[in-house]
Amino acid sequence: MRAVVVVKNGVEILNVEIPTPKNNEVLIKVFSCGLNRADLMVADGAAHGSSGGSGTIVGMEFSGEVVKIGNEVSGLKIGDRVMCSGSSAWAEYAITDWGRVIKIPDNNMDFDVACTLPIALGTMHNAIITTGQLEKGQSILIQGASSGVGLMGLQIAKYMEAKIVIGTSTKI
Repeated sequence: MRAVVVVKNGVEILNVEIPTPKNNEVLIKVFSCGLNRADLMVADGAAHGSSGGSGTIVGMEFSGEVVKIGNEVSGLKIGDRVMCSGSSAWAEYAITDWGRVIKIPDNNMDFDVACTLPIALGTMHNAIITTGQLEKGQSILIQGASSGVGLMGLQIAKYMEAKIVIGTSTKI
């Protein structure tokens, strides 16, 4: 398969082996992948978490179809349309832990839109709803409101009918 791989002086599209999913992982045929600030850092040779360095396949979020499932995976089947977070997304195939796989709703969402949602939506849903427990009529401050994650926070706050939404950002 072809993949965007970190090399000595940047990135190149190289032919690499199709990954094999472990028992708790899913293999996805990638149709679209996102672009995050961390992806640019990795592509430039820096590390982001456990990803980075020569030989790394770039990319943290993607969408596509399930083609293979580990034997511990439940709730997914071959052919499901999914959006995912993980690593090595800028490739024709990617694997991820099945807990990072979200089925694409059947409301005509395309793969290009779906690949932009897993990280920002998961991050802000956890911050605002799960941990922050925002309720209708409350006010909210969203720091970094001009970033992709911050913009998702603004959308969640609007959806939750927050009374006052305040966003901050920095001037570069």
